[in-house]
Amino acid sequence: MPEKTYDIAVIGGGPGGYVAAIRASQLGLKAVVIERENLGGICLNWGCIPTKALLRSAEVKHLIDHAEDFGITVSGAVKVDLIKVVERSRKVAAQLSGGISHLMKKNKIDVMMASASLGAVSAKGRQINLDNGDSITAKHVILATGAKARDLPGIAPDGNRIVTYRDAMTPKEMPAELIVVGSGAIGIEFASFYADMGVMVTVLEAMERILPAEDDEISEIAEKLFVKRGIIIHKGVKLGGVKVGKSGVTADVEIGGKKQTLNADRMILAVGITANTDGIGLEGTKIVFDRGHVVTDGAMRTAEAGIYAIGDMTGAPWLAHKASHEGIIAVEHIVAERAGKHDTAQGITKTDIPGCTYCRPQVASVGLSEKAAIAAGHDVKVGRMPFLANGKAIALGDVDGMIKTIFDAKSGALLGAHMIGPEVTELIQGYVIAKKLETTEEDLMHTIFPHPTLSEAMHESVLDAFDKAIHF
Repeated sequence: MPEKTYDIAVIGGGPGGYVAAIRASQLGLKAVVIERENLGGICLNWGCIPTKALLRSAEVKHLIDHAEDFGITVSGAVKVDLIKVVERSRKVAAQLSGGISHLMKKNKIDVMMASASLGAVSAKGRQINLDNGDSITAKHVILATGAKARDLPGIAPDGNRIVTYRDAMTPKEMPAELIVVGSGAIGIEFASFYADMGVMVTVLEAMERILPAEDDEISEIAEKLFVKRGIIIHKGVKLGGVKVGKSGVTADVEIGGKKQTLNADRMILAVGITANTDGIGLEGTKIVFDRGHVVTDGAMRTAEAGIYAIGDMTGAPWLAHKASHEGIIAVEHIVAERAGKHDTAQGITKTDIPGCTYCRPQVASVGLSEKAAIAAGHDVKVGRMPFLANGKAIALGDVDGMIKTIFDAKSGALLGAHMIGPEVTELIQGYVIAKKLETTEEDLMHTIFPHPTLSEAMHESVLDAFDKAIHF
């Protein structure tokens, strides 16, 4: 059979890859997605989506455990059917993966389930070799292979006692005691889930605070609330050897200069991710790497002509919505170039990318932290609004946390917003839009927020930054 030729070949069918292919099809290009495992990538199948399903089950259990606070009596012991909890999570992932397949057919995008590697360049374009023996040619290639869990030297996951996020999502039984190494979004979400399911959780963090990517004040509040829930947190930890035995794991650690030994049934490694670049044929290309990630410009171009890279493989922040947006940027740049237009794509402004952590309580942020804003030379005004003073939060029985906003004192520009509390992963988008539109404090002050809502706390936080708070 003759070799197939495409305008764009996307290697990787995650939230960056499949979105790029859809946008290419919308713009009239012939596109193919090559995926070695599951459409939707890690995010849909083993990350963002199924973890939220697990956390929802944990939330339901938490509400049942506190039903009497709402005047409801639940008779008998609350039983967790772990098999069904995991089954629901997997069904949610499968449903959405099937939805991606439908989108591919709807947009007339070819899908090839195989591993791919870059081949030689000809007048027709770049050859891409598949592990099933086939090959295709594409005029442009978008690499969207994502990333995998990073290991620690001398501590190898075995899928049983020492696990990464993938095995942590499908436990066959609940451990009595669990050690979570790393307190970023992944580690904290698992710590929150397992703690709500009745597991004794210990979090080990090498940095001097948990959730180190968040504003210092938010991290401090989060730690206090997690400790209040019974989660044990150790910061500034030096992790030594980890031994695996028949009954569990033993970790040698140094905390505050003192050496000690910690024991648990299981350990989750959540210490970051590393780009998936092995075996995709980057050897011999001009592609540049920086600390294991592919370097790109504002249009997502690599140093190799005709090859673009998006998503987790290009570095932090490692977020699905970043990957999707980068996929659109890359495709639109390709189309502009093909039309002979001078595209001056500047890429994504990273301070406009929101980050969300779906633990209990939720954490969300966008823009600069207070410390980063001051370090950047801004004279700042900071506002805070505790959910304890918000009517909707009180009615919900969920008053822990606050909203913090940071403005430039001279221009009134919104520099950053940081939240911890009920449904803040939904609320943050309001500030994301405001920041993108270069909204000032005056615009936000004169915006009418509905009552009673959690979003009123957003308004009050803005007012507080300029000493105009009404309700606390």
